[in-house]
Amino acid sequence: MAGVSRPLRVLVVDDDALVRAGLSMMLDGIHGIAVVGEAADGDEVPAAADAYAPDVVLMDLRMPRVDGITATRRLRSRRHPPEVIVLTTFDADEDILHALRAGAAGFLLKDTPPARIVEAVRRVAAGDPVLSPRITRRLMDRAAVQAGAYQRARAALATLSPREHEVVLAVARGRTNAEIAAELYMKVTTVKAHVSHILTKLELDNRTQIALLAHDAGLA
Repeated sequence: MAGVSRPLRVLVVDDDALVRAGLSMMLDGIHGIAVVGEAADGDEVPAAADAYAPDVVLMDLRMPRVDGITATRRLRSRRHPPEVIVLTTFDADEDILHALRAGAAGFLLKDTPPARIVEAVRRVAAGDPVLSPRITRRLMDRAAVQAGAYQRARAALATLSPREHEVVLAVARGRTNAEIAAELYMKVTTVKAHVSHILTKLELDNRTQIALLAHDAGLA
């Protein structure tokens, strides 16, 4: 009938049959959404995508053969790929970042209320990325901490002389005093003096902290 749009086609990917059944039953009862297929592992996703042409894929993260991040990356490298929402019980920061870098448009926990999962399917299909509120807050906090550490490290290193800055970079690369002396054409005693001055200036306790500061400043 003219003016009637087709339902959003959803593929459910999870190695737990009960989870697949629960998601399918929930979504199939929603107007405008149709679960067109299921897959039990990431290695089944390409064939399922070919067979069912989904608009949105609900993707589990941990599966025995091919994990959800790898499956997402492979899906998103296709021509006209479906949108992917990672739906998982795990919320480690690195998992979230890896999933988003792989091309996922959303990351939700499995304890997300059904209404929000439905909303997420509709939003990602419309091109609007979705993260659960808890994950959004954590990523914002992580970004703020990283940004603050970067600025503080940059400000601290700006107090050093050019020669001290060179010594910091060498320390961050794991060089010994003898190696630094050879690279920078100075005596080992001079290197030790520079390191001592750097520790005092920056109020640090050891060489490891010098290396960490360089890392926070994006120099190592």
